[in-house]
Amino acid sequence: MSERPPISPRSPRAALEPEKVPPPPRRSERARNPFVIVGNAIITIVLVLMIGVGLTYYYGKQIIDAPGPLQEDKMVNIPSRAGMADIAEVLQREGVIDSNRWSFIGAVFAMKARSDLKPGEYNFQKNASLREVIATIVEGKVVQHAITVPEGLTSEQIVARLSENDIFSGAVREIPREGTLLPETYKFPRGTTREQVIQRMQQAQKRLVAEIWEHRSTDIPIKTPEQLVTLASIVEKETGKADERSRVAAVFTNRLRQRIKLQSDPTIIYGLVGGKGTLGRPIKRSEIGQPSPYNTYVIEGLPPGPISNPGRASLEAAANPARTRDLYFVADGTGGHAFTETYDQHQKNVARLRAMEKQIQNDTVEPAADDPPPAAAAAPNDTPTTATTAKPAAKKPPARAPARQGAAPSATSAVIQQ
Repeated sequence: MSERPPISPRSPRAALEPEKVPPPPRRSERARNPFVIVGNAIITIVLVLMIGVGLTYYYGKQIIDAPGPLQEDKMVNIPSRAGMADIAEVLQREGVIDSNRWSFIGAVFAMKARSDLKPGEYNFQKNASLREVIATIVEGKVVQHAITVPEGLTSEQIVARLSENDIFSGAVREIPREGTLLPETYKFPRGTTREQVIQRMQQAQKRLVAEIWEHRSTDIPIKTPEQLVTLASIVEKETGKADERSRVAAVFTNRLRQRIKLQSDPTIIYGLVGGKGTLGRPIKRSEIGQPSPYNTYVIEGLPPGPISNPGRASLEAAANPARTRDLYFVADGTGGHAFTETYDQHQKNVARLRAMEKQIQNDTVEPAADDPPPAAAAAPNDTPTTATTAKPAAKKPPARAPARQGAAPSATSAVIQQ
């Protein structure tokens, strides 16, 4: 055992006095070095910053990935030349982000996306987080609007439809040539110029016509792709039934081979109204023989150009018509047409259609007991009629199938009256 130092006796007063604390050790010369002091300060600052950055990252990630306020999917248009603050204002106004727009601005900086924000119309998902909102804008996946251009419209009608659609911008400087636009369903983002739409439709038409022309039947009496489009435009206006197009095309190609006038009523209408496309009434008999470059009751062969913009199906039908000897067709009263090779059989089909129309009219119209006497018949040259047949330029009187009230409309009439 170690020996303890002897306890020296002290007086009671001395015992009550505190003992003297030894002085603290002197700091070493090294600890008083300014480099050490600066180093310690830097380490302290770095530690504080690291803790701050960590906390900021943690809470920032929570904010960026937190579900947004949108209650349902919503399309929002980000205008062109909009800055980061402008975009934040639009998103806040549309309810895509909450009232604290600085969170959006901070998230943009955190994701290093300030220079990648793109204008356009975007579809933001329900409860989209800030990260998802910014990613959508950065990726530039704007909403694509499906626009369907029906077959058989004229170029003027197509331009009118584009002008009425507020998805597009700008104006069309010039009406495209007839038959150079491909009717189809296209997708465009909001703000696409109408000139761009026209150019895309023209490019699609050129590609399709070249493809179909390359695979055409070798014995058709068509010499150029332009003539193919012209014939297809007539087929397009004559029928809207898919299973009839190739047979209607066969009637016209058979007539071209035999040098028989096509006698297609839609060509009369185009000669009268041009690009407007619709006459708004039946054709008058006086108009059948009215001279026009497009009136195929007057001219031989095809008209000088298309009378509409045909679709793919009509172009393919004109390039590869059915193998038939048909020279005539007339509405059958059920929405289709009856095809025949001979004029006599065609006359019977016309008579059958007239009887059907008369029966329908008698079933639907009951004359009043005190009806006034019928008005005098119009002069023969002013009798309205709508032809739905193709007839030869023979000496026999042309058989016509006028559309009457109560009769089932033919497919041709449905297309003409678009």
